[in-house]
Amino acid sequence: MSNIIEVKNLTFKYPQSNRQALNDISFDVKQGAWVAIIGHNGSGKSTLAKLLNYLLIANEGTIKVADMLVNEVNMWQIREKIGMVFQNPENQFVGATVEDDVAFGMENRNIKREEMQVRVQQALMAVNMQTFAQHEPSSLSGGQKQRVAIAGVLAIEPQVLILDEATSMLDPQGRQEIIELVQKLKKERGDDLTVISITHDIDEAALADKIIIINDGQLIETGQPTEIFAHGDRLLNLGLDVPFAQQVKGALQKAGIKTPTHYLDEKGLLDWLWELNSNQ
Repeated sequence: MSNIIEVKNLTFKYPQSNRQALNDISFDVKQGAWVAIIGHNGSGKSTLAKLLNYLLIANEGTIKVADMLVNEVNMWQIREKIGMVFQNPENQFVGATVEDDVAFGMENRNIKREEMQVRVQQALMAVNMQTFAQHEPSSLSGGQKQRVAIAGVLAIEPQVLILDEATSMLDPQGRQEIIELVQKLKKERGDDLTVISITHDIDEAALADKIIIINDGQLIETGQPTEIFAHGDRLLNLGLDVPFAQQVKGALQKAGIKTPTHYLDEKGLLDWLWELNSNQ
């Protein structure tokens, strides 16, 4: 599969800052992949997301989306291909009703009304919010607001969905609902949808095909979740959490119990513990 995003030697510094927010970052994202970008607060994750969509302009380096340079000339074409959902969905709401809000992005793209009506209904059905079409966005729960924000992005039919801490303000149930929704959308659209999840949630990151760790503007490591989470102590030193199963595995090791060297998720750990107990 070809690359949908290519980032080369990307550097950015905010005008009032004394340090680089991002320093010589390079990575690729395959079309149809799910990539999680993790790092502590202030590490540069959200800055990177805004650079991908030309909401910020890099000081050095290049970004390509679908073989197009991210620059002023291509800005609107890039934004056709990338949809972003932010931490606080209320910052994205502009319509008086849910239906109006989902239609807003298409209105800006001069999509015909007949097609717009079809897309609005399809997007609301995709996020299971069709019965709320005439509600005011402000009357919704946090999870419902995020669903509407995602519907607004889906309606413009992007190739890339960027979730910029989109679950961080939700309660555990709301967070799980959004994660399950994105899994559902990814399964339905397959390689037609690339997901970039910028998150503090390690369980969310574990769903990705690839994880990128950024620390103080530097790209520290990339790899599959199994590779990244095997380095529990390193994650903790970077101010990141460690999956629960990895914490249990570490406690077992400290108690003198030999555990598998490879990464285990919760189901894998439970299966291994069951097998261990059965053999005793």
